[in-house]
Amino acid sequence: MSNAQNPARARRSESSRQAILTATRALISEVGYKTVSIEAIAARAGVGKQTIYRWWPSKGAVIFDSFLALSADVDGQGMALPDTGDIESDLKLVMRATVTEFADPDFERPIRALNTEIINDPDLATQFHEKLARPVDEAKKARLRSAQQAGQLATDADLDLVLEVLYAPLFQRWLHRSGPLTAEYADCLVDITLRAFGP
Repeated sequence: MSNAQNPARARRSESSRQAILTATRALISEVGYKTVSIEAIAARAGVGKQTIYRWWPSKGAVIFDSFLALSADVDGQGMALPDTGDIESDLKLVMRATVTEFADPDFERPIRALNTEIINDPDLATQFHEKLARPVDEAKKARLRSAQQAGQLATDADLDLVLEVLYAPLFQRWLHRSGPLTAEYADCLVDITLRAFGP
């Protein structure tokens, strides 16, 4: 009987899957990307190695899925950004959520650990960009295009540059621990960006 036909089994499978992803992020935070092993993930999650290999072909695949899941939890709706028709309100909602998450140790520690590895591993940086950063940026740009069509952003605005102006100061402040991550700071970044790229 398949999981689709057996709700109890499906719930157990999903519970195991989430335990594996959570354990993976925790281990990356504690011991670093390169030191994490399938054996350690399985032990932390309380599952057998074959359970992991049933869903993922390699350690790298598990690790990237763990960060993809973390990214998808940002607004509870996957990678899509809210679209109420008001770009200022939507961006402030997203940016406030972002500063809250980056100030949360459970979110911050594994992301910081992964960024440390990315700095020293060009191949990992490429994988991270292709599998996580690029899809997230495309979701953000889809919302910005909607704002352009509504006349809320300049039609000739470079959307990659809009994202850099919006997120780079936040990332630098977080990376260097150079200042507090607050809702007021998030709002300020949105205001500056919209002034720079408004119609």
